[in-house]
Amino acid sequence: MSEELRSAVAAGVLGTEKDYGELLQSIVEVARAIFRAKASSIFLLDEATDELVFEAVAGEGSESLVGRRFPSSTGIAGFVLVSRQPLVIEDVLEDPRFSRETAESTGFVPKGLMAVPLLHEERALGVLEVLDRPSDSRFTLQEMDLLGLFANQAAIALDLLQRARRAQSTLADEGDAAVLARIAQKLEERREDDEGDEALAFLTALERILTP
Repeated sequence: MSEELRSAVAAGVLGTEKDYGELLQSIVEVARAIFRAKASSIFLLDEATDELVFEAVAGEGSESLVGRRFPSSTGIAGFVLVSRQPLVIEDVLEDPRFSRETAESTGFVPKGLMAVPLLHEERALGVLEVLDRPSDSRFTLQEMDLLGLFANQAAIALDLLQRARRAQSTLADEGDAAVLARIAQKLEERREDDEGDEALAFLTALERILTP
């Protein structure tokens, strides 16, 4: 693959990942503001390591938590991920699923929280949490529905973020031959679906670029 083509593709992938990261950050910031919470966060499940990763954080811990990891079965976030059920807890210290050790390691121990799983096409991608409402407020069913709308958007963004990272990894790890084989396979599928002219034109152009 020519250096020009590799650079163009890689730049497109990196730009896309940046856009999705900014979208996730905007989701947690708006969620925090609407629910008047001290913090809001989005976790992504890293299936390769079976860990939950802080992908976006607003409020308490926002400067240091992004990128932090912990086992996917840990705490309330882990429970919501596995059960795929939303959860409202007014006093986390009274809940046996709460991991105080993990919370303390982040520098912020919440009193209450609301958490929803991030689901996309039957896959559990992560968890969205809103932590510590004002003391005179309690989570309601209407607010759970509203948080569900945020979760839907976050799940879409997480799925696209994962796709962008896999594409980038393919370019970096598989090498030119494997990448081209995947492209050829997809083009062949399009040709079989009566989109042969477009596929053939693209393949011809790609061949010209790659020919020494």
